[in-house]
Amino acid sequence: MTPVERRASLSLAGIFALRMLGLFLVLPVFVLEAARYPGGDDPARIGLAMGIYGLTQALLQFPFGLASDRLGRKRVIVFGLLLFAAGSLLAAAATSLDGLLAGRALQGAGAVSAAVTALLADQTRDAVRTKAMALVGASIGLMFALSLVLAPLLVAAVGLPGLFVLTAALAFGGMVTVIWAVPPEPREHRNQPRGKLSDVLAHPGLLRLNFGVFVLHAVQLAMWMAVPALLERAGLSKDHHWWIYLPAVLASFFVMGGTLFPMERRGYLRAVFLCAIGLVALVQLGLLAAATGSPGLMALGLLMFVFFCGFNILEASQPSMVSRIAPPQARGAALGVYNTLQSLGLFAGGVAGGALVKAYGPQGLFGVCAGAIVLWLLVAWPMVAPARDGLPSAPKAA
Repeated sequence: MTPVERRASLSLAGIFALRMLGLFLVLPVFVLEAARYPGGDDPARIGLAMGIYGLTQALLQFPFGLASDRLGRKRVIVFGLLLFAAGSLLAAAATSLDGLLAGRALQGAGAVSAAVTALLADQTRDAVRTKAMALVGASIGLMFALSLVLAPLLVAAVGLPGLFVLTAALAFGGMVTVIWAVPPEPREHRNQPRGKLSDVLAHPGLLRLNFGVFVLHAVQLAMWMAVPALLERAGLSKDHHWWIYLPAVLASFFVMGGTLFPMERRGYLRAVFLCAIGLVALVQLGLLAAATGSPGLMALGLLMFVFFCGFNILEASQPSMVSRIAPPQARGAALGVYNTLQSLGLFAGGVAGGALVKAYGPQGLFGVCAGAIVLWLLVAWPMVAPARDGLPSAPKAA
């Protein structure tokens, strides 16, 4: 990477990290803490208050991505982070579950993922873009693991309102990073003719990637409706679940760095991508077997490690491929659609995961998750990896 690419990658990964840490800190404790508010005796309303973030984010990802193509990336990112901070403060001031719901909905309105990813794509070459996207993916995974450790400690000290205030502070930190740390925004994309929406919605390669990110994030959220219970059945109390998650996440980063980047340079991105999907499918089958019998901690730890290996590879490679095969003048719109499907996947995974566990138990949940990943593997199989700078162009159906 050039110095500008390193600065852009690290600063934009930092924006993701600050925002996602603020989001993830709330998730491990939200259900228990929200039950203490007036109206908190209704689990369905608590679930809605928790998941409404994903729905409002899904509705606004595409408009924000499209706006970043026309108004500039930084301007849109700062505005989105301001909305996220305002939603956090509204939730901190809430005195009822309805207030929490409104705050979470406004948090989701700060849908800046597409604009941040598009800005990162603008500031990096094709040859290093997957590595840049991997830094973003690694920051998200690390913040998730860190939140599992910090959330119980912080909520005991400052309560749920204090966590939301901290979330707002992290969002303001992200604004400072955008304004002063991120390199100047390239303006070439503003001088190009505007792309057609059909260029994004009808592109076969983009359709495959959009379907994939929806399935991946639906499965990611749905499986956590049952994994904590498996860990408790294996003898690990909920306060110590991070003993499994944190080592699995950290070790998976080394695996991703040692496989994805070298294999991509050698022209094997498609093979690595398809193998990563296969790994996630095998994990679901392993969890199905664990749910049927008596799970052991070593086996569950290994499954979590394999899951994060596959998940992190897919998280790094998919947005990179979207940015490389999308028409340059519609890159923000393409990433907006991609992030919309990602958010919808999170929302669908939470809703469907709870329903499946209630109706069919964890076995039904993991069986459906395995089937969904296998379907994704079939959809992704015809893909062609996008060409890198200086290499022959790949067929359009990437």
